[in-house]
This record gives sequence, C-alpha cells and structure tokens, in this order.
Amino acid sequence: MELHQLKYLVAVADLGSFTAAAADLHVSQSGVSAQVAKLEHELGHRLFDRRARSVSITDAGLEVLPHARAALASVTAIGAVSDELSGMMRGSLRLGTVIGCTVPGYLAGFAAFRRSYPGVSVSVVEDNSDRLIVGLAAGRLDVALVAHAEDLPETVTALTVIREPLAAVVPTDHPWADRDTVSCADLAEATVLSLPAGTGVRSALTATCAAAHVDVTPSVAAYSPEAVLALVELGSGVGVLTATMADGRATLVAIPVADSVQTSLSLASASAPSAAARAMTAALTETLAPAR
Repeated sequence: MELHQLKYLVAVADLGSFTAAAADLHVSQSGVSAQVAKLEHELGHRLFDRRARSVSITDAGLEVLPHARAALASVTAIGAVSDELSGMMRGSLRLGTVIGCTVPGYLAGFAAFRRSYPGVSVSVVEDNSDRLIVGLAAGRLDVALVAHAEDLPETVTALTVIREPLAAVVPTDHPWADRDTVSCADLAEATVLSLPAGTGVRSALTATCAAAHVDVTPSVAAYSPEAVLALVELGSGVGVLTATMADGRATLVAIPVADSVQTSLSLASASAPSAAARAMTAALTETLAPAR
C-alpha cells in the first residue's frame, strides 16, 4: 500500500470519477485506475463500482475512506513538525482562490508571504468554490479563499472576510436604478447575468429565490464578476452579484435583493495545516479585514 494510492482513492471518492480525479491530480486517468485497482487487489475488496458512465463507492470503500484521509493528514502533519524542528520554512504550498479574485488585501498578503518565505514554492489554483472546498477537505489544497452561502465542512477552519447579501447591478439609467430593493419576482422577469453553479453568489441566488418560491435561472453565467459587470454596462441584462463586487463602477448601481441569503468569502485552511499553510494564513489574515 502506497500513499499515492490513498490519494487517488480519496480524489475519486470526492470527485465522483476517475477522469475528474486524474485531471485534478494532473496524472493520467489510466494511472489512477491502475493504482486504485492495485489497492483493491492488496486489500481484497472492491472500493468502487465501475459502470459505463459513473463510478460509485462501495460499502468497503466507505469503511476505508476515513482511514485514507487520516493517513494523508498524518503525513502532512509530520512534514509540518519537521519544518518547525528545522527552524526554517521550505517545501511547497497549494493555494486556491475564487476565479478572478480582486479582494483588497489578497495580493498584498500573498506578496508579504513570498517576501518572508522565498524558500516555499506556491502553486495557485483558481476554481469555483465548491471544488476548492472539496480540495481542502481532501487535502489537495492547503489554504483557499472560498465563497459560500452554506456553512463550511467541519474538517476545515475558516476566517470570514466578507459577509453580505446579493445585489442586482444595473446601469445608472436603468428603470430600477432608484429602487430600494429588487425581488426575486422582479429578477424572474429580467435577463439575469450572474456567476456559475458552484460559486457562493450562485448558491445564495438559488437559495434566496427557492425561499421565495420563484425560479430564477441566469441567462448568462460568466466565470468572473468583471465579465458580468462589463456585460451589464453594455446593456446585456441585470447582474446579480454583491455590492462589494460592483464597487468603483460609477456607471452602475447595486440594489439590494430583498430577503437575500448572505454570501460569505472566507479564508479557509485544511485540518492539520503545514507550517507553510499556517504562515500563509497568518499573512493573508493580516491584510484581509475580517467580517463583523
């Protein structure tokens, strides 16, 4: 039994397919399949049921999975202790961020970490928050800036940086520009531009309109707030983001969405973080203002 086999097991279980696990780990799909099969042979149990278009974890796999997670977390912890005993910071760090992150303080904190710890190599992954959260829980990321409308898993620790409701963003000459609020019923009659499924904003929009018993499906789902705002400025529709995302746009107005579920931006780290992960978290905490 080898550690990379356990890593592949966890990735397939979390992402639901060998192909997705291979892409996430930057290895070949055949390599992941072969190593998981080898692990199954060594254990004498099938860990996954493989079908033509899907993969599901077996009862045996469910029994093995928490122990695989614990083993991987222990290896990370051993590395952290080694770093601390040596009195120096070295190694690598995997940092995740929401796509197109422009939060004030994020880049300043990142730069401060690089100045203080030049011996640590940092790989940065931009992705939707749902995948970043899975990556943290599975140990494939060390620290991540994630947006979410629900509570984060208990396996990660987090500092909330921003917590705010949704806003409808329109040009200053739009008929809604002078309104105090916009309802989900209003949005259902409009061309809505927002972020994709898996982002905090989209989760908050879905939850808010579900509570109002209104179906609002964005006509356009862009991967960055900047793209949504640019399309709104060009008259393509009503953006649904947060007011903070629209800051500094003199040509646009952000109107609160009535009874909106709060969306949060949090700095999260995996359980048993390495010394480098703790240092990155500290550096970013210094420059990111916590939500009150």
